[in-house]
Amino acid sequence: MGEVTKFKRVLLKLSGEAISGENGKILSHSEMSEIAYQIKRCTDLGCSFAIIIGAGNIWRGARQGGLDIDRVRGDHMGMLATVINSLAMQDYLIKAGVDTVVMSAIGIDQICERYSQYKAIEHLENGKAVIISCGVGYPYFSTDTGMVLRALELKTDVILSAKNVDGVYDKDPVKYPDAVKFDELTYGEMLEKNLKAIDDTATALARDNNMAQLLFSLNPPENIYRAVTGEKLGTIIK
Repeated sequence: MGEVTKFKRVLLKLSGEAISGENGKILSHSEMSEIAYQIKRCTDLGCSFAIIIGAGNIWRGARQGGLDIDRVRGDHMGMLATVINSLAMQDYLIKAGVDTVVMSAIGIDQICERYSQYKAIEHLENGKAVIISCGVGYPYFSTDTGMVLRALELKTDVILSAKNVDGVYDKDPVKYPDAVKFDELTYGEMLEKNLKAIDDTATALARDNNMAQLLFSLNPPENIYRAVTGEKLGTIIK
């Protein structure tokens, strides 16, 4: 008997670093190829994907590396950087056999569609993956907040948040070898313990609207497939 998908519709959040790899380049052929392959495996099981990609491999609006740029303008630059990553991932998904549309929260009609909740749902129901760029279209809102908002609008079963760590810990596991990983948390506990795996605005929005989230490591990318098929990994937040 073959694998069965646990979820019918997911929102997958990828960091910009996830598609850049460790070669010092902005984008990585090997990383995007493997991510696209795993998403294709999941779509073959009947799972549809909304995807949001950060832009930390290109630009971080709030962390500018010593540059003195107005926060609003810097956030606009970050939004545009997400479009570059989204178009790249779209190309790799199409080549992997996944019909994919890029939508943007701001109007750039010559490049991609303007985001609409109802149009995005229509694409998903027609078997297409939808990559949503430019966050929510406004400064001061992180991609974490954007992913929760879009997951709620698109009525996904869960948010799959692929990170560079394998779940949520009580403290930074890179700095503290004795850090303890949580298998399960509530959003209330996240706020109470001041755990910063996602920002507080996104945490509160997900909590208030009962949107479950699974945080897991993207190393290896096959973890996307494992998450969709219900294998136990990462930290589930409810």
